[in-house]
Amino acid sequence: MKEDFLHYVWQNQKFDFANLQTSEGELLQILQTGKYLHQAGPDFFNAQIIVGNQKWAGNVEIHLKSSDWYLHHHETDKNYDNVILHVVWEHDVGVLRKDKSEIPVLELKGYVANNLRQQYQQLKLQKSWINCENDIQKIPQFIFKNWQERLFFERLERKSKPILESLETNNYDWEATLFCFLAKNFGLNTNGEVFFQLANAIPFSVIRKESFDVQYLEALFFGKSNLIPTTPEDSYSKDLRNLYDYISMKYQLQTDISQPVHFYKLRPDNFPTIRLAQFAMLYHKQQNLFTKIIGAKSMSALHQLFNISVSDYWLHHYNFEKPSKYKQKSLSKSFVELVIINTVLPIKFAYEQSLSMDFSEENIDLLEQIQPENNTIIDKFKSIGVECKSAFQTQALLQLKKEYCEKGKCLQCAIGIELLKN
Repeated sequence: MKEDFLHYVWQNQKFDFANLQTSEGELLQILQTGKYLHQAGPDFFNAQIIVGNQKWAGNVEIHLKSSDWYLHHHETDKNYDNVILHVVWEHDVGVLRKDKSEIPVLELKGYVANNLRQQYQQLKLQKSWINCENDIQKIPQFIFKNWQERLFFERLERKSKPILESLETNNYDWEATLFCFLAKNFGLNTNGEVFFQLANAIPFSVIRKESFDVQYLEALFFGKSNLIPTTPEDSYSKDLRNLYDYISMKYQLQTDISQPVHFYKLRPDNFPTIRLAQFAMLYHKQQNLFTKIIGAKSMSALHQLFNISVSDYWLHHYNFEKPSKYKQKSLSKSFVELVIINTVLPIKFAYEQSLSMDFSEENIDLLEQIQPENNTIIDKFKSIGVECKSAFQTQALLQLKKEYCEKGKCLQCAIGIELLKN
């Protein structure tokens, strides 16, 4: 058993309230269980109880054993001075306040139904993937749908935090912030962090000034990422080398990023050279991209913004100075949808948060128009009977797996709570 079970029992009042007694035999009445705090300090804040004939208001601390109070050194922490009740599964030692009076103890062991304990233990039994994998199909659809919506917004909030932090670093320039996170998205999992460093290493004021010529942007991106050959041979590579040296001197740019980009195990269309060439073309074609993204109200409008290819050189190359067969290297529909999921919608959410606005329904509609993502986690959910019809649902399931299933937070999950109810 873990403390999360006792938190669940206390918060949801899943114990026999009649004739409660403290460990010392005094009558105990619970008026308010208090507010559950997910932070340092006592577990429940502002509870109200009556012990004997005395009414108390204060905090409640929960442990498996009362001796855990000393194991966690609460006796030296002033945050616990206002604890009025110690709720435990097993009472093994008295706990004293600083004035040497003993904190009343409620031993839950005798007040919780055996079948609730058995259901909890069954839920927590080791499964092949997640704890509820054998029962998740039994959850009523309206509960599952409401929980998915909550999960989706939790995931958006998590994604928006680094955006808002970056916004502050960029002096609240939304265009500069979008530039950094789009760069990360263009790098995908393999080169995302490197591209993010690259974008942060170039002042966005330089991008604004030089975006009218795509070759200037290519010189910046390829130069900063150390991809231009040291001793170039073809005319394009020579031009980029000269341009990069000129721009670096003109704007007094600092040294190049130290972390190398990676080609290993990537399909040619995902080579960093191609993604950077596409990224350069995007910022050449779309001035004031953030403003356009915020103004885009439909999926077709967003796809039109990202309807770009590469400059002439990269139509015939995947690497510098190694010609290849001609190919029109436009951004694919699936890639643009990844950009919408991972950058566009989080940036819209962060922007609306900054204006104290609710996330608009039209943005949710955008996600519901995108096909469900394909990855191992979504495939596993499908194998246990959870079907997805849109990226809205897959985003929710990714949040569920990462923040609840992997952390064993079944009793903070609507699915786990519903299974215990049954």
